[in-house]
Amino acid sequence: MPTADNHGVSLHYEIDGGDGRDGEAETVALVPDACYGAWQWAWQYDALAGPFEVVTYEARGTGRSDEADSYRIEEQAADLEAVLADAGVRKAHVVGAGTGGMVALQYALDYSRARSLSLLGTSPGGPRATPTPPAVRERLRAGRDDPESLRTSLDAVAGDELLETEDLVERIVAWRAAEDATREVQRAYFDAADAFDVSDHLYEITVPALVMVGTDDRVYPPENGRLLADQLPNGELVEFAGEHLFFVERSKEVNDALVGFLEAQSDD
Repeated sequence: MPTADNHGVSLHYEIDGGDGRDGEAETVALVPDACYGAWQWAWQYDALAGPFEVVTYEARGTGRSDEADSYRIEEQAADLEAVLADAGVRKAHVVGAGTGGMVALQYALDYSRARSLSLLGTSPGGPRATPTPPAVRERLRAGRDDPESLRTSLDAVAGDELLETEDLVERIVAWRAAEDATREVQRAYFDAADAFDVSDHLYEITVPALVMVGTDDRVYPPENGRLLADQLPNGELVEFAGEHLFFVERSKEVNDALVGFLEAQSDD
């Protein structure tokens, strides 16, 4: 696995796919949610890696990437820039979930490689955003060395359909134990998300943007996605039944919308 460096923070990434475009595939960069490893994209990867070249990476403090002194969203956007630059990617469709969607928004403001944005269950921050309820935030806290906390924290992000599929829950718990952030890093990620605010700059993000929300999302309530789609100059909103991990629970519908959007941008 290649590594990129952002001011001493080593970031592991992979680049693959694109076989369906005869060597002319455009690139999709997948930006993970706070504290989650690359496992979270297992439900989207196969749908994307045929028509597109796909870059996945382990965010700072997760997987084999280095921990860091700071986890501000601006620094996470710089991590993405370091990865794409190291991979030789000139332009990318940036797909971010949760806090990764915040990173995608910041990236579009700070750098020039984003061709489009796909934002799954995220928020622009700021005074008009609906915050994560404290009880939900507390429920999210989990340690990768504590399987029970990893299991119970899924209650805040998943619906009954996922939670009642015991073999899937056990697989996710195993992935999280291997790849997710420590409790200390998790707190830093949550603090960074709380401080994030690009609400006064959304008009500057003119690339096409697909905003997807789970109508039962308690982490970033759907009002945030509706606000984003309304304020982004080229924003488009699609809603799905489900919790924060709606892109897992409704993966087929989400993938159809995501691939359709990305292919439309590629045809432009």
